[in-house]
Amino acid sequence: MTSVKTRVFLLAFGGVLVLFDVFLWLRGQYRLAIPLLAFCLTLPALIVFEWRRSGARELAAIAVMTGISVVGRVLFAPLPGFKPVSAVVILTGLSFGPLAGFMTGAATALLSNFFFGQGPWTAFQMLAWGAVGFLSGLFARSRLRRNPLLLLLLGVIGGALFSALTDLWTTVAATGTLLPAAYLTFLVSGLPFTLLYAVSNVLFLLLLTRPILRKTDRLKQKYGLFA
Repeated sequence: MTSVKTRVFLLAFGGVLVLFDVFLWLRGQYRLAIPLLAFCLTLPALIVFEWRRSGARELAAIAVMTGISVVGRVLFAPLPGFKPVSAVVILTGLSFGPLAGFMTGAATALLSNFFFGQGPWTAFQMLAWGAVGFLSGLFARSRLRRNPLLLLLLGVIGGALFSALTDLWTTVAATGTLLPAAYLTFLVSGLPFTLLYAVSNVLFLLLLTRPILRKTDRLKQKYGLFA
């Protein structure tokens, strides 16, 4: 019964947010409407996750990976653009699948921003890291998930995807709306950061893939996680 009530609440909450977002769009309040849209796009994963009825061990696995990701972001705070967050999120997806990858990425953004500061940008970071985790999770059952070329590809795509989505907020904050020309300008000006972020993703993936996948594979085999 509790689970049913939770699902109904999430669906009702999501519906209210969507209606409110439409209202903001019609009023031209783009600085509020666009971040709210980004947050609304994270809700389906939360609803599906609730529908799935994950066990305590699966929740614990996601919590541990999220904790590693949050700590990594905090520890590497003095080095902008060089952080292990995307790598840990990617490895969560490769280990446990798309949904776990998305939840870890979104939770990392939300929780770590209690340290870095919450704001409209949090919604874009949740969506960006969640998307990175979901994308990598599509290869969770592939024999190529340890392949260095796949890791290179995921690292580069992860850096580009994160920058592309977070630059949406940069554009909205600067112009009050999503002007294509302004968005393109921010994308181009941010290329050095995007490149650095992609390189750091690849380096952390090459460093962390073997030990993390070895441990997560043991957990899956021993407890039947995310079967």
